[in-house]
Amino acid sequence: MTKVLFVCTGNICRSPSAEGVFRHYVKEAGLEDVIGVDSAGTHAYHVGEAPDVRSQAAARKRGYDISHIVARQVKADDFREFDLILAMDWENLAALQQMCPKVYQHKLMLLMRFSNEYEEATVPDPYYGGPEGFNKVLDYLEDACEGVMELVRKRAHQHQAA
Repeated sequence: MTKVLFVCTGNICRSPSAEGVFRHYVKEAGLEDVIGVDSAGTHAYHVGEAPDVRSQAAARKRGYDISHIVARQVKADDFREFDLILAMDWENLAALQQMCPKVYQHKLMLLMRFSNEYEEATVPDPYYGGPEGFNKVLDYLEDACEGVMELVRKRAHQHQAA
């Protein structure tokens, strides 16, 4: 199984939205048995909370249900268990690099490196802005998650063929 972890700061806006988008793509592809997905935050600010209501509303309008996701903080086992650990911005990536054992550093990347349509390096945090920011985040996430899907689909097919 290929496992993907999406990471933002508090795990209530960007990363649960990415989890919802990617989970939808995995289900559409019929690959739920071979691709795992989760999300977490670099900080414990919102552990145990549901995603921000604005994130939930924006996701729901596009057909993604993220209401069941519960915020959690990245834990040491995540670095061993996940194959791709995708950060939303440079600060998240730097925090992950500080926490991650050297042997697993190769798993850490910015999510937007998988974007095909946008030139931005990072997914902006919509928390302090208006509703338009949550829609822009979803635009970025949908594009980048398509790119991630291409990679993990190839891995899944390689494992199935082996």
